[in-house]
Amino acid sequence: MKNLKRNIAIVCGGDSSEHDVSLRSAQGLYSFFDKERYNVYIVDIKGQDWHVELPGGLTARIDRNDFSFVEDGKAMLFDYAYITIHGTPGENGILQGYFDLIGLPYSTSGVLVEAMTFDKFVLNQYLRGYGVSVADSLLIRRGYEQLVSDDEIEQRIGMPCFVKPATDGSSFGVSKVKEKDMLAAAIRKAMLESPEIMVEQYLEGTEVTMGIYKTREKSVPLPITEVVTSNEFFDYDAKYNGQVQEITPARISEDVARRVREITSHIYDILHCNGIIRVDYIISKEGKINMLEVNTTPGMTATSFIPQQVRAAGLDMKDVLTDIVENQF
Repeated sequence: MKNLKRNIAIVCGGDSSEHDVSLRSAQGLYSFFDKERYNVYIVDIKGQDWHVELPGGLTARIDRNDFSFVEDGKAMLFDYAYITIHGTPGENGILQGYFDLIGLPYSTSGVLVEAMTFDKFVLNQYLRGYGVSVADSLLIRRGYEQLVSDDEIEQRIGMPCFVKPATDGSSFGVSKVKEKDMLAAAIRKAMLESPEIMVEQYLEGTEVTMGIYKTREKSVPLPITEVVTSNEFFDYDAKYNGQVQEITPARISEDVARRVREITSHIYDILHCNGIIRVDYIISKEGKINMLEVNTTPGMTATSFIPQQVRAAGLDMKDVLTDIVENQF
């Protein structure tokens, strides 16, 4: 009897400002998946509207009791969910908890890890305890802004600094603050994206990013990419509107590259990650490697970092995705 194909849901959308970016990642993933091996569907979720895209431009409602849908009069269940939501609820543990409840395997790490990596301030404090170097930062919660003064920020964190949402993606609401009198406006901007924000020390150096995934059989570190932009920082325009130079492999020494690989693998193991993650760093002129962020649902368009790094490694995204899916069966 012929083996049946697994039904794969590429889950995208979400409720953050990066909803449309997530849709582009879903299209990228759809193009990469092995259609000979899997039945692949795109599931778009936003608020209470959960639907699956069907052939011919049709859609069907997702039954949230079991994440099923009806196609040609037949009830269809998924075998696996590949989550590519940038922001809530797919990057902060909420969707992972739902899939755990209904027993559906998924591509990301578990609830606790997703919640921690989504909260940049919490993650930094946690990994600092394992010896990972991170920038100094302060947390400010909405409604409690008065607990942290501008003078305290200037003295503790220094200028320039970054003001960013603590619990959202890194494309919206981020400001590079050069003077103390710019803080209030930057804090208001970040608060539009997240009820918690972090004020983070500015680190000067070379920005790099590296992807990695592991299965039961192997660890696959991907080539390191150097990120060069003439913008103030790696903002939305740099990420998605081409205002950046992405150089793979990065122009760093082999010793520094080796240490970046070791730290990235160490972080993967500390957090007990699943699937592909991407870790961003700033490397100082002295060669100190400072972690900026761990991204557990990295962008997956054809020009995103991970597909670039996979190509640079001489691998095929189709095989990488198959590795990740089959690792859980």
